[in-house]
Amino acid sequence: MSPQRVLVLGATGTIGRATVRALLQRGHEVRCFVRPRAGVGGRLGPEDCARLLAGAELRFGDVRDAQALAREGLRGQRFDALVSCLASRTGAPRDAWAIDHQAHVNALTAARAAGVERMVLLSAICVQRPRLAFQHAKLAFEQALIGSGLAYSIVRPTAYFKSLSGQVERVRRGRPYLVFGDGRLTACKPISDGDLGAYLADCLTDPERANRVLPIGGPGEAITPRQQGEALFRLLGRPARFKTVPPALLDAIVGVLGTAARVLPALAAKAELARIGRYYATESMLVWDAVAGCYDAAATPSTGTETLFDHYAALLRGTASAERGDHAVF
Repeated sequence: MSPQRVLVLGATGTIGRATVRALLQRGHEVRCFVRPRAGVGGRLGPEDCARLLAGAELRFGDVRDAQALAREGLRGQRFDALVSCLASRTGAPRDAWAIDHQAHVNALTAARAAGVERMVLLSAICVQRPRLAFQHAKLAFEQALIGSGLAYSIVRPTAYFKSLSGQVERVRRGRPYLVFGDGRLTACKPISDGDLGAYLADCLTDPERANRVLPIGGPGEAITPRQQGEALFRLLGRPARFKTVPPALLDAIVGVLGTAARVLPALAAKAELARIGRYYATESMLVWDAVAGCYDAAATPSTGTETLFDHYAALLRGTASAERGDHAVF
């Protein structure tokens, strides 16, 4: 197929960067709408963004500003597709509804007005069983996109390497690996930024991915937190050591913060972050079988070539870095 002109949102995150690289490798013309100060804490200036997104044209503005998106992002030009890797940083309610929902609604409205015919959206597999503000915000936009008349691909990854790398340095320093319960409460099929970026880019040209919600994981079998810890100790050549954190402790923290937030509204965001932590500690990131009432690893598609354990080995060798940002759990 001929190259497409693509506008990308959320390009400066690690998945966004990987997606831009994949789009460029496939010969597409890429324009990225990014903040003048991007990245965690606004640490990336225009020159940093240009280096990280080499080969793409950068356009600057605030994605929350519908007029700026139309004026500076689209500029009255024709685009074939909108690709969004945009996500709220913390998942706190205000941030989630501003970014995961409203900013996307603004982008969808501007894209339709500009004649864009297709959108590829990076969502999350956890929206299958929504209990948190960011999940409801993402689902609300998914429904808006499905009903928009645009062709769409909604991609729901299972888990990111950066979300599961927080204990590498801890274990390297000789400390035990922390698990909730026995470490077998949950499982996932982690996917690398590169493999996910390639999958998102190929949604533009694969007719089988059009007008579908697409759960996706990385290669291999689903793995539990305990298996993640065991692999990390093997790579270090040490006997495995684990420290158990009772899930009930998370329940207590959620309860205390939730109660306190009724008196001190400033604690509401912290209470939601505690609920997010509990969710990820007790729910698998796999396809949910609503009929059977359980997660189904076999029904969770796999793609790519890089495994989480490949990533752990690269971190230990120093040939990869862990850019976790707000994805830190430990």
